Amino acid sequence: MSRFAKIISAFGGDAGARSEGAVEALWKDAVVASSDATILVEGNHYFPSESVNWDLLSASDRESVCPWKGRASYYNLEVDGERNEAAAWSYADPKPAAAPLKDHVAFWRGVDVRPSSGSRP
Repeated sequence: MSRFAKIISAFGGDAGARSEGAVEALWKDAVVASSDATILVEGNHYFPSESVNWDLLSASDRESVCPWKGRASYYNLEVDGERNEAAAWSYADPKPAAAPLKDHVAFWRGVDVRPSSGSRP
């Protein structure tokens, strides 16, 4: 078991498995991200940043700190004039134990993350 997997398990999470097949994040029928290379940690799919439709996201002032992942920065999501505050987050400079999450983005607050229908951002 990798150090990453051991630390995730110690915090009650899954082992940081890679997704099996493509996964997409949708909000208001818009594909926000789509990838077959997400990392699953604590029930959240972390999408590689190149798979995210950054035209729909803007920086938020919100931040949080995880004891083993580090400081998270949040992004607001906007689709068709509707805004979802702090709907995505990432770790720009994760702690060493969470290094695989660098350059990855996860979603919550009503963003539907599910097996892909084949759409790409």
